[in-house]
Amino acid sequence: MTDRVIPLADHRYAAAIPAVPAVALPANGLLADTLGRPLRDLRISVTDRCNFRCSYCMPKEVFDKNYQFLPHSSLLSFEEITRVARLFVAHGVQKIRLTGGEPLLRKNLEVLVEMLSALATPAGEPLDITLTTNASVLAKKAQSLKDAGLQRVTVSLDALDDAIFRRMNDADFPVAEVLRGIEVAERVGLGPIKVNMVVKRGTNDHEIIAMARHFKGTPIILRFIEYMDVGATNGWRMDEVLPSAQVIARLDAEFGVEPIEPNYSGEVAERWRYVDGSGEIGVISSVTQAFCRDCNRARLSTEGKLFLCLFATHGHDLRALLRGGYADAQIEAAIGEIWRGRGDRYSELRGAMAADVGNGERRVEMHYIGG
Repeated sequence: MTDRVIPLADHRYAAAIPAVPAVALPANGLLADTLGRPLRDLRISVTDRCNFRCSYCMPKEVFDKNYQFLPHSSLLSFEEITRVARLFVAHGVQKIRLTGGEPLLRKNLEVLVEMLSALATPAGEPLDITLTTNASVLAKKAQSLKDAGLQRVTVSLDALDDAIFRRMNDADFPVAEVLRGIEVAERVGLGPIKVNMVVKRGTNDHEIIAMARHFKGTPIILRFIEYMDVGATNGWRMDEVLPSAQVIARLDAEFGVEPIEPNYSGEVAERWRYVDGSGEIGVISSVTQAFCRDCNRARLSTEGKLFLCLFATHGHDLRALLRGGYADAQIEAAIGEIWRGRGDRYSELRGAMAADVGNGERRVEMHYIGG
């Protein structure tokens, strides 16, 4: 058996310095891309580090003790993140999700949360400030995050069985600590909490019913995510994808479920509920049922590169503008030009062609821009 060799580029990911328009058109909140999609959701990665080594995201054979993570000087400061977030809000962003890596590994993250929670839409409405976490330190951080203005958390949890969970996180981390983090987060009011389970056929799909039974009858919304071909390090294979339709079939056979309407246009998860009224579940079908046509999300990497798609190969270096002496109006105009030129729809093309459509170039890794 030969070792799997995965090339990693020393320059991280290609990113051009955005052009600053000669005439800066002011933001009006009505920005749309080439497919008419608005900009509503900004996902900000605050660190490329994580204390888990999940095989579908940061496999240990790649992200080992010798892997060179970004130096602190490369990361956007909290002030820079808040500045660029304010410019995105002027263009129509209503929701900011902090991601990683594992975002709670970023020191003093509650300070950033407080700074972001002070922002408001042009109409004076508060932003929806959320965070995705593996919950390994959530029990310690939940109260300070709530006090700082965080509204909700989404927790990644791929199994209830402790042996399976430890094997999947590949860091020997116990599931009990994640469940305790969820409990504390719920108690301090960081809800409604969502729990995301990445389903890999043959690895943890036999945990679907157990997970559903555990959270059924609670306010926690459990969502099942199809194993995705993000990046190039996770050894993704289509035969390990369990289609969401099969997940729903299993749940319906066991409990009885029925579909419900989405909360808003562009919602990623397809919503279902138990017919006995005992809770809500969701499925995210990014492989078998592309939702590109409603995608209203932009992603900002931890060192300020803007990506327009989870499956992107190129970014836009906003840090160069933030640290290059450009005025807010100029950066705001540059962001507008980037989004107006957006035509990304990787999942639709992948589904139509039944093949990779990444031009042979290296796609950005999930730990780098979040899910």
